[in-house]
Amino acid sequence: MELNGAEIIVQSLQKEGVDHIFGYPGGAVLHIYDALEAQDEILHVLVRHEQGAAHAADGYARASGKPGVVLVTSGPGITNAVTGIATAFMDSIPMVVISGQVPSPLIGNDAFQEVDAVGITRSCVKHNFLIKDINDITSVIKKAFHIATTGRPGPVLIDIPKDVTIARIKEPKFPEKVHMRSYNPQVIAGANSIEKAVSLITTAKQPIIYSGGGTVIGNAHNELREFVNILGFPITQTLMGLGAFPATNELSLGMLGMHGTYEANMAMHDSDCVIAVGARFDDRVTAALDKFCPNAKIIHMDIDPSSISKNVPVDVAIVGDVKQTLQELNKALKGKTTFDISPWWKQINDWRKVDSLAYKKKAGVIKPQTVIEALYEVTNGKAIVTSDVGQHQMWAAQYYQFDEPRLWINSGGLGTMGFGLPAAMGAKLARPDLDVACVTGEGSIQMMLQELSTMLQYHTPVKIVNLNNRYLGMVRQWQEFFYEKRYAMSYMDALPDFVKLAQSYGHEGILIEKESDLMPGLKEAFAMKDKTVFLDILTDQTENVFPMIPSGAGHNEMLLGGRDEMKSTNDEGLNLV
Repeated sequence: MELNGAEIIVQSLQKEGVDHIFGYPGGAVLHIYDALEAQDEILHVLVRHEQGAAHAADGYARASGKPGVVLVTSGPGITNAVTGIATAFMDSIPMVVISGQVPSPLIGNDAFQEVDAVGITRSCVKHNFLIKDINDITSVIKKAFHIATTGRPGPVLIDIPKDVTIARIKEPKFPEKVHMRSYNPQVIAGANSIEKAVSLITTAKQPIIYSGGGTVIGNAHNELREFVNILGFPITQTLMGLGAFPATNELSLGMLGMHGTYEANMAMHDSDCVIAVGARFDDRVTAALDKFCPNAKIIHMDIDPSSISKNVPVDVAIVGDVKQTLQELNKALKGKTTFDISPWWKQINDWRKVDSLAYKKKAGVIKPQTVIEALYEVTNGKAIVTSDVGQHQMWAAQYYQFDEPRLWINSGGLGTMGFGLPAAMGAKLARPDLDVACVTGEGSIQMMLQELSTMLQYHTPVKIVNLNNRYLGMVRQWQEFFYEKRYAMSYMDALPDFVKLAQSYGHEGILIEKESDLMPGLKEAFAMKDKTVFLDILTDQTENVFPMIPSGAGHNEMLLGGRDEMKSTNDEGLNLV
């Protein structure tokens, strides 16, 4: 029996265990869509914009641990998806993107809906392929999934000309294994590196564990928890790493970096041994590099050798899978934990007394922090929370205490507005058993609002928590601090009625203007298990995100806001505002 290229593509995806594809049809991929229509193993989710397809596949991947799959047509189909591909690339999310291409004889002729998909995506994918022969389809798809999911994960693009999907062959061969001479990521950490790390760890007086998104992506949370508990060391987590270690555990210092807690940032600054686990020393974490951890020896374990010493020179480099590396370290450290760091813990507990996440209440105004605290209470900390980008993202990270991995889904590296809603849809399809909340703002939500239509069609009930302050909040905050309160183009003065808008899409809408209505409104929304509910919550327009490390400052030079009783500690380089 002969199969055409499109049928071979679909069968290859089935053999990879794909159960959802997020996409949008067009001329160059119509044969693939025809093949999808003839089977029922894979659910195709018809989004309303290709960027939404990539974000939904991204959210699906983060929530499930499986690679997300995207299918788009040529030309604007792939260019619309690029922002979502770049988002996944920056956060190391496994994704396979299949893009249609004009027929092979027309490539390079400026044909209708032709773009150089391989060239356009080269800088924001882990790898990309252009299939020129129908006989290569099965091996390329096998390689794409292997590359996307091993080593440091990331998106892989497969560009397929239309004539390749039309061509036919008999009995295509579906490979069981992948052999790639040029791609062999190092998984097992070297014994010598483990030994050096153990030596530094066991002699440290002021250690701190700095855990990143690699512990979540690498499914290393159990090993990380054992590592922390064996040592009894304090741990701080990045924005992408939240949930790998329980936020409610007494050893957790919370998030570090630009909007991290006082105790986490001060402990990093004064540490004599930083143990970085699956983190990449992002600029939002390190602040000013010349002031970063001035007295610390640094151990860095990561699957990607190019990330080690890229931004910060390290003393011990451990290249390998984080899960297996931690397993080896845990074996080596058992029975070697008789050292005493109680003076260090005393100092950390003194820093904790600053209560850097405290904030002032104001009569007649809903504080955005209060909304996140209420969301945490209503969901008992067990919901998947997606976010867009800006102030609301930081408040969600600060005040929703994530105790488990893959519950916190946000665009960390690229900072993509519009990510939250389609990502929530993808997460709900991946984990229909869990409540899913999208924390957003009135600026971000309007970038991908059309996916409310997709959510109705595919029944993905999500609760949208819109912190509506009528500003592009983070832009306004920076303008207040650094641009002498010149609020250039950051005010939203032509907003829709979000409740009516949600209802027009077939969903529910709730407007909350008073704090007394906040908890009842959230409870009402989450009680509607089978409905998407848009909660439009009017919040304080003047509220800023604190703590904050200004540009060029060190971890010990934070700006804090909060209660009146908090006293200035300028002798420690801290300014309270």
